[in-house]
Amino acid sequence: MSRFDRIAKIADAVLWEGYMLYPYRPSNVKNRQRWTFGGLYPVAYAEMKGEASKLRAEVLVRPSKRTCLTIIVRFLHLLSQEANGRTIQRAMPREVMLSGLSLGSRHTRSFSFPALDRREGEIRTSQERIEGVIQVISAPADSVAHTLTVTVTNTAQFSGPLHVSRDEASMQALVATHVILHASNGGFVSAIDPPRQFSEAASRCTNQGVWPVLAGEPGSTKWMLAPPMVLPDYPQIAEESPGDLFDGTEIDEILTLRVLTMSDAEKEEMRRADPRLGELLERTESLTQNEMLKLHGVLRNPRARAAGTE
Repeated sequence: MSRFDRIAKIADAVLWEGYMLYPYRPSNVKNRQRWTFGGLYPVAYAEMKGEASKLRAEVLVRPSKRTCLTIIVRFLHLLSQEANGRTIQRAMPREVMLSGLSLGSRHTRSFSFPALDRREGEIRTSQERIEGVIQVISAPADSVAHTLTVTVTNTAQFSGPLHVSRDEASMQALVATHVILHASNGGFVSAIDPPRQFSEAASRCTNQGVWPVLAGEPGSTKWMLAPPMVLPDYPQIAEESPGDLFDGTEIDEILTLRVLTMSDAEKEEMRRADPRLGELLERTESLTQNEMLKLHGVLRNPRARAAGTE
């Protein structure tokens, strides 16, 4: 879906948020419990451990006679790699799309991704089977708007004992789950700051595990992003950012400088841990002086950006 390119950068930042935190080494304490954003676990495990098994995104749509909806659910499917007695968790992005949906209808889509067990030389790669259901319901909220409700549920049968660690249970989780919504011939209503005529209907919308915001070009109402974290309407990636640093509330300049001060041994552990971290390190070490200077001292008015007047 080419139009998805308009919000791809911010959606990818949501997908990989917290993938690995500085100092980017599996041996570090704060990287021993990962996958903390948007995790949907099998029901049996979730109920026992107080985790989520379902998310719910509910927003308002301003309809027209030809309104057509597209729903994209994205998440990470974890994989385990074993080599030389050492196990590392990595992740594979997954996406399920429902398109051509009309208002005033109900749609259900089941999905699954298979298990994997493969050995290449000394490296064994494995994944657990994951399953889920997406339900989309739309109905009139009042005379001027429809309520669109999207739920995503992890329906996998939990294969392990319930006393396993959260890290192990995450192998059957939908990780960093978020929803992208697109409306053609219609538009979404801000859930954060709805116009007065929509405020009552917006107050009745219930969201679970996500925070819907308008996305794309400021002022447009065609796209909405429902991430597992709080963002403003029309979130943007800073133009000066050279690339993803994966760390929550990234401050590119500080993290870049810290990466450059790591020892050779620490950098080598970072490279071995994950190809994405190796790319991060290579990009950081190749920044020019001008690119480094761009990371420092930019001030923007977020209200002006949201209004499209910056």
